[in-house]
Amino acid sequence: MSQKTQRHTFLSFDVGEKRIGVAQGDSEVRMPFPLTTILVDGLEMHRVRELIAEVSPTQVIVGYPRNQQGEATAQTAVSEQFANQLRRLDIDVVFQDESLTSVLAEQYLKKNKKTYTKADIDSHAAAIILGDFLEQTYGY
Repeated sequence: MSQKTQRHTFLSFDVGEKRIGVAQGDSEVRMPFPLTTILVDGLEMHRVRELIAEVSPTQVIVGYPRNQQGEATAQTAVSEQFANQLRRLDIDVVFQDESLTSVLAEQYLKKNKKTYTKADIDSHAAAIILGDFLEQTYGY
């Protein structure tokens, strides 16, 4: 079976200084959904390991931030460091451009006219990151 015909499960992460948004999806349904938000408090990798154990993803997608000129930023280094920590868990990590995902996530939440938090924005941004990855990898 080729990679595109096997079912793959994914976790995606929108890495921030205060929170890490998390989303989940798979290659069959291709509809990512916000899963949770993890506080960056020194224990975040413990929670990440728990999620990986629960979900058993085939691959992990990490949002890759860049400035408007497409260049790396200070936050890019944070995301790269996070990805390196994930790789130490013996998991396949792929970067996905995260340009404007937080803006798009907030616009989506505003349209629903319900109260939302910054944590909600982060987990929805992770879902957009994963959705972009799934579209580029598998199409719709």
